[in-house]
Amino acid sequence: MSECCCDSPLEMEQCDGHKTKERDPEEYKRLMNRLSRIEGQIRGIRGMLERSAYCPDILVQAAAANAALNAFSRELLSSHIRSCVVNDVRAGNDEVIDELLATLQKMMK
Repeated sequence: MSECCCDSPLEMEQCDGHKTKERDPEEYKRLMNRLSRIEGQIRGIRGMLERSAYCPDILVQAAAANAALNAFSRELLSSHIRSCVVNDVRAGNDEVIDELLATLQKMMK
């Protein structure tokens, strides 16, 4: 965890209801690259709709964008578990398990 956007020093603490995390530069780059590709896919789908593309073609592209977003979420979740969750549990903060379970339930809706 790192300092919050409101410049309060935080080490795994909350500020105005949110937490922050300082990411490894490689992880940040991977996640940003994935999001850039997803943005491109969404723009492509918009373009298909504007050009009155055939519905199944648009649906296939929408499914691909959805799969890409799911891959982004899996990578971020994996990183969260391997860093934040493990560190909190090792520090005796078992509340992070409840937070993780609540997050997983939201993701599975």
